[in-house]
Amino acid sequence: MAGGRRLRCLSPACLFLATAVALLAMPDLAAARTRRYTFNVTMATVTRLCVTKSIPTVNGQFPGPKVVVREGDRLIVQIHNNINNNVTFHCGWADGPSYITQCPIRPGQSYAYNFRIVGQRGTLWWHAHFSWLRATLYGPLVILPPLGVPYPFPKPDKEIPLMLGEWFNADPEAVIKQALRTGGGPNVSDAYTFNGLPGPTYNCSSSAGDTFRLRVSRGKTYMLRLVNAALNDELFFAVANHTLTVVQADANYVKPFVAATLVISPGQTMDVLLTAAAAATSSPAFAIAVAPYTNTVGTFDNTTAVAVLDYAPPPQVTGAAALPLPALPLYNDTAAVANFSANFRSLASTSYPARVPQAVDRKFFFAVGLGSDPCKSRVNGTCQGPNGTRFAASMNNVSFAMPKTSLLQAHYQRRYSGVLTANFPATPAMPFNYTGTPPNNTFVSHGTRVVPLGFNTSVEVVLQDTSILGAESHPLHLHGYDFYVVGTGFGNYDANNDTAKYNLVDPVQRNTISVPTAGWVAIRFVADNPGVWIMHCHLDVHLSWGLAMAWLVNDGPLPNQKLPPPPSDIPKSAARAAPVVARAYAVPPSTALASQPERNARAPCGGQADTGTPGHTGDGSQAPGGPRSVRLDMRDGAPATQLCGERRLALLAARTAPKPYTHGHSAPQQPAFAAAGHTRRSVISVIQSDTPRARPLGPSAGAAPFFIRAPCSSLYASTSSRVSTSCACLRMLHASPSHMEPRKEDDEGEGRRLCEKKKKAWEGAVAAAVPAHAGGEGGKGGASSSTTSFREIARRCVGLVREQRARLYIARRCATMLACWRDTS
Repeated sequence: MAGGRRLRCLSPACLFLATAVALLAMPDLAAARTRRYTFNVTMATVTRLCVTKSIPTVNGQFPGPKVVVREGDRLIVQIHNNINNNVTFHCGWADGPSYITQCPIRPGQSYAYNFRIVGQRGTLWWHAHFSWLRATLYGPLVILPPLGVPYPFPKPDKEIPLMLGEWFNADPEAVIKQALRTGGGPNVSDAYTFNGLPGPTYNCSSSAGDTFRLRVSRGKTYMLRLVNAALNDELFFAVANHTLTVVQADANYVKPFVAATLVISPGQTMDVLLTAAAAATSSPAFAIAVAPYTNTVGTFDNTTAVAVLDYAPPPQVTGAAALPLPALPLYNDTAAVANFSANFRSLASTSYPARVPQAVDRKFFFAVGLGSDPCKSRVNGTCQGPNGTRFAASMNNVSFAMPKTSLLQAHYQRRYSGVLTANFPATPAMPFNYTGTPPNNTFVSHGTRVVPLGFNTSVEVVLQDTSILGAESHPLHLHGYDFYVVGTGFGNYDANNDTAKYNLVDPVQRNTISVPTAGWVAIRFVADNPGVWIMHCHLDVHLSWGLAMAWLVNDGPLPNQKLPPPPSDIPKSAARAAPVVARAYAVPPSTALASQPERNARAPCGGQADTGTPGHTGDGSQAPGGPRSVRLDMRDGAPATQLCGERRLALLAARTAPKPYTHGHSAPQQPAFAAAGHTRRSVISVIQSDTPRARPLGPSAGAAPFFIRAPCSSLYASTSSRVSTSCACLRMLHASPSHMEPRKEDDEGEGRRLCEKKKKAWEGAVAAAVPAHAGGEGGKGGASSSTTSFREIARRCVGLVREQRARLYIARRCATMLACWRDTS
C-alpha cells in the first residue's frame, strides 16, 4: 500500500489501526481542517465479462470512492463492516495489516479512525489488508499540497485518478483458499481493468459501459494519478502516440522525466503529465494500454487491457481494432524495466530535501524469493507445488507465520512469548550463489520473527533476488516508512564494489520498490517511527506464502517519540481469547483491582481475558502476589495527580508485597507487585538529582544509577512496608523482558531535568522526614534498620539496572511509584 513514514499520525489511534477514508460528499479544500467521513463496507452486485456476482465494496462503489485531502488535514473515519468477512484497511502511513498492527474489524463491527496527514503530497491509495479482499476494496487517496503551496511543476488543467486492477470471474477469496489447500499456484485473473473496467479487448466486454474513456481537449495538460491495485502483476503502461512526464512516485516528488512506456508495480503510485496534441492527430482516439511484466515460471494473466483516450468532440470508436495501440515491451523485458527505473531521482531541493542517511548504524542482507514446504500428506491433492511439494516464500529462508495476536499489541504489553521472537536473521544462515544454480534443498523455515531496532537507528537493507524456483521481480513494500533507493544492480550483490556506486545525493524516496529479477536493490531509512511494521511482497500470492518480515522499532526518549496507548474501541478478537500465560519475563495480569477494560486490553488481540479465576495466570498456576495484585496506569498522558491520588492502591501494594529481595529467588517467587509490565512508561520518567546532597547509591558513580537517590531512602526510612514494596519493584525489574533492544540513555537526561525542577521540594521533604539523614549521609542519630535495608535494596536494584538497560521502562515506573508514595501520609 502506498505510504511512508511522513504521513504522520498525531493520534493514538493511528499506530494501532488500518485506515481508509471514504468521501461521501466532496468537501471544499480550504485550509487544514478536520474532515469526517464514513466507510460502509457492503456487498454489491457487479457484472464484468458477462459474469454477474456479488463483491465487497465501499459505499457500493467499485473501485471505491476518491478521497481528496490537503497535507495537514485531520481525518476522522467511521468504518462499518457490513459483510461476512473480517476486514482491515491500509491507507498511506496509517497502518492496518491484520494481526500486525490491529485485529480485524469483524462483521457487524464499527471502528472510528483518527489521524493527521503530514509531510506527504501526491497520490496514495487505500485498500483492504485482510486476505485477498483488496481485489475490490480499494480507491485513490489524493493529497494536495497545503493551501497556497504550488506544485513544483506546471499545474495541469485537470487531474484524473486511474486505478489499474485485476478482475476475477471467480471469488478471489475462494481462489487463494484453494491454492493454500492444494499447495499449488492460484488461478490467475481473467482481465486487467482501468478504474474497474476491462475494456474492449476481452470477450463479452465490447459495450460502451465496459470501457474507461478519458476525454481530452487539444493543447490541454492532464495529470494521471496512476495506482497499480492489481493483486499479483506488475504492469507496463503506455498511451499510443503520446509521451508521459513522470513527476511523482509514492507521494514523493521526483525530478521530472519523459517516458513512452511506464512500469508500475502493485502498491506503487505514480503521477504523470499527459499533454494532448494541439494540432490535428492521425486518429480521433488512441488506446491506453496495460500488459503484465513478469519472469515467473508459473502461469500468469498474459492479456492486454485497453482504455480509450478521446479527443473532443467524442469520436465514434467502439472496438479495439479501430484504435492505434502503443507498442508495449514483451512480458519478460527486464532491460526495459531497468532502463525506466533508472530515471527516478528525488527533487533534493531546498523545499523538498533528500535526507539520505549518510552513515548506517545497522546493515542487513535479505535473500528474497520462493521456496517450498515438504509434503506431509498427499491425500486430497494437498501437494501440488513443484516436485510434489507445497509452494512457500521467504526472506533469509524464514517464511513469515501470521500471528493470531496483533504484534503491535503484544509489543505494547511486552507479552512476546508465543507471539513473536526477536531473532530474524540479519543475513542468510547459509549463503549461496543467489542468482546462479539454486541449492538442492529449497525447504523454508517458518516463524513470526522480527528485527528489533533502537529509536533513530539508521538502517541499510540489501534485498537480493534468488533463483530458487525461478528468478523473478518482487515488489517489496515497507509499512510505516519511506526509504531511499540508494543502489541497484543485477547478479549477486558485492559489498566491496557495489557500495561505492551508491547514490547518496538524490536517490528516489519510495515506500514500494521492486527487487530486480536476478538482481538486488539497496534501501536506507531511519527508524524514527516506533511500532511494529511489516515489510512484505506486494504480489499477494507471495505474501500468502510468507514473503514478509517485521521491524520492531522501540520508543525514543521524547514524549512524541513514544508509542501511544491503543484507542478504546480498537477491534477485539472474534472469540473469547485464551488467558495470557505469565512467563519469566512477563508481569502477571492484575485480577482484583484492574477494571474490565484493562483486563480486555491485556488479552490476545484485545479479546476478553479470563475473568473466572482471580489470581491465576491462565495456565493453572497461582499468580505471584495472589488475588490482590494491582495495576497502576502509568502510560503517557495520565496526569501525575491522578497517579499519586491512587494512594489506596499504592498502600495496598506495599502491604501485599513479598519479603525483601535476595538473589536466587525462583520464578514463582517473582514478582508480586502490579502488572505494570502491561504499560509502556510512566509520566514521571525518572527521579534523579545532581545536587551535592544527593549522591548516587551503588558501587560506582560511573554506573549512572538513575532512579534511586539518597533522598528516597531518607524519605521512606521509617516505613518498613515501603521497603518491602521496593523489593517488589526490584522483582519487577528481575522479571522484565531482557531480549529486546535497550533503550537510549537519553532517558537519564530527561530524569535529571525533571528532578532539577523538584530539587527544592525534595530537599524540604527530606529535612522534614529525617533531618539527621538528609541526602542519605550517615548522621549523628544513626540509621534505622529499615534505612539500612532500603539502601541495600537500592544498591542491588541499581546494579541490576546497570546490567540490564532493557529494563529501564520498569525502573522508571518504580520511580513514579516512589514519587507518589512521597505524597502519601
